[in-house]
Amino acid sequence: MKIKLTFKDPDGVYESVQEAVKQSLADLNLEEDEMEPLIETRTEKVKEKLKRWIEYGEYLDVEIDLDSMTAKVLERKK
Repeated sequence: MKIKLTFKDPDGVYESVQEAVKQSLADLNLEEDEMEPLIETRTEKVKEKLKRWIEYGEYLDVEIDLDSMTAKVLERKK
């Protein structure tokens, strides 16, 4: 049996992307005023790539197969 779940979490996606981008830039040791535009630009690039799986920045579909005991993230339909 397969079960499809849709998760909606606009804050979770936004905050997770922001945190990942900030961590990826941490070693640059830039001033905050230098970091903000860089964080914004990188965040938009990451969000664009995530559109393959996340719709409107908040919807994620997961399919759980109880026969094989696996789960996979489904690509969003275009």
